[in-house]
Amino acid sequence: MSPLPFQAQRQQVIDTCLRLADQGYLAGTGGNVALRVDDAHFAVTPSAADYYGLRPAQIAVLRLDTLAQVSGDMKPSVESAMHATLLRRWPARPASVHTHQPVASALALLGQALPLTEADDVAALGPRVELVPYAPSGTALLVRGLRRRLSDGIHAYLLRNHGLICTGPGLDEAAQLVARIEAAAALWLLQQAGQLPAKHPLRRRAEAALTTST
Repeated sequence: MSPLPFQAQRQQVIDTCLRLADQGYLAGTGGNVALRVDDAHFAVTPSAADYYGLRPAQIAVLRLDTLAQVSGDMKPSVESAMHATLLRRWPARPASVHTHQPVASALALLGQALPLTEADDVAALGPRVELVPYAPSGTALLVRGLRRRLSDGIHAYLLRNHGLICTGPGLDEAAQLVARIEAAAALWLLQQAGQLPAKHPLRRRAEAALTTST
C-alpha cells in the first residue's frame, strides 16, 4: 500500500481541529482548517465532518490554483476557496483557520470591525480585524467579498453574520491568534457593555471569554 500523501500535515490539521473544538471555537461541524503542504497544494478539513472522528485519509488535499481534489476520502469543506484565497495571497502564512468562536462571531453579527490596540496583536494581525460583508456560506459571493477586503498587513477577517477567518505562519500560531482575537473581541464588547448590569448575559459572556482567553 502506498503511503498516504502529506500524512504528517493532515494529522496537524486534525490536531488543530481538536484543539479549537476543545476551546469552543469550532461549533458542531462548523468551522474548518487549512494548511498549505507545498507550493501547489493545501490540505483542508472535509465538509460536515465530526472533528473528533477525523482520520488523516479523510483530510482533503486540493490544488491551490484550481481547487481540484487530488487526495482524500471525503469532499472538502465548502469554504475551501476562501482558504485558498488567503493562502495564495500570503505564501509566508501557510495556515488558515475559520472559526465560529462565540465572542468574535457576536461582533460579526453586529457588523463591527474589531480595532486591535495591543502591540503584540497589531504585530501579528494588523491594526484591525476587517469586516467582510455578508454573503451565504460556501459561495463565490463570499469569496469575492473577502478578496475585495484583503489588505496587506491585515491577517484576520470577520465574516458578517458568520464567524472569523485568519491566517498564521503555522497551525499552532493560527490557533493562538484566534484565541487572541477572542480576547480582544471580549475586551471591546465589555467596554461597550460597561453600563449594563453586572449579571446581564452579554456582560457575563464577555467577562467569561476574557477569563478563558487570558
